[in-house]
Amino acid sequence: MRPEPSHRIDDRALTVWRWEGAIISILMAAAGGVLLFLTLKFDWPYWISALVWGLILLGIVWFVLIVPKWSWHRWRYEIRDEEIDLQRGIVFRTRTIIPMVRVQHVDTSQGPIMRKFGLSTVTFSTAAGSHEIPALAGEIADQVRDRIAELARVSHEDV
Repeated sequence: MRPEPSHRIDDRALTVWRWEGAIISILMAAAGGVLLFLTLKFDWPYWISALVWGLILLGIVWFVLIVPKWSWHRWRYEIRDEEIDLQRGIVFRTRTIIPMVRVQHVDTSQGPIMRKFGLSTVTFSTAAGSHEIPALAGEIADQVRDRIAELARVSHEDV
């Protein structure tokens, strides 16, 4: 059995994911506000709005408090000479091994929230799809990107 990947993503990912959860929560609350307005305007049953607002409050707790913590705790990665090992998942744990010979392209990206916190995501593509290592410190992301690119190039030369 393979050892568990040893590298964690940056702990600032918690803050970024909480901000993203807060944005989702604001959108859910706006939809709940529209429903409340329609309930009052058209005299709809109040229990519908109460049920929706209860679900919105559960969503806020889920997306702001629970998911970021669990996601951060579960996310691990390892860059080896022959493969990239990714482990993630909250309810269902996923472990993905990507052989270096399959990597075709690698880059880093930042959204506005991640940029504010100095984090980047490393994305690499294979013929089967795209994979990512989220929320790495900028300099670490650059090192991981360059290391994967170097190992993938060496692997392609060996084939």
